[in-house]
Amino acid sequence: MTYVIAQPCVDVKDKACVEECPVDCIYEGERSLYIHPDECVDCGACEPVCPVEAIYYEDDVPDEWSDYYKANVEFFDDLGSPGGAAKLGNTHKDHPLVAALPPQSADS
Repeated sequence: MTYVIAQPCVDVKDKACVEECPVDCIYEGERSLYIHPDECVDCGACEPVCPVEAIYYEDDVPDEWSDYYKANVEFFDDLGSPGGAAKLGNTHKDHPLVAALPPQSADS
């Protein structure tokens, strides 16, 4: 089991979650953040600090954002398990689901 970052994070990337993550498993894409499913230790520290409520436990992702579980997993298909997000910085890529979204505003 793991935590998932859903659509409210797109074009926001507040990063309060990154600061709280004790295992450095939240990676930065171009438009969104992604939680590495194999590196996440399910501590839940990230969830309450997200100002846009974009982080959900895998089983609790709202139906409207259910595709974000798959997007979080597939984002790492070519990255593998780098063992920490800080050393990578912005990966300058996004999952196709996120990349295809129109620009998100605070009002979206």
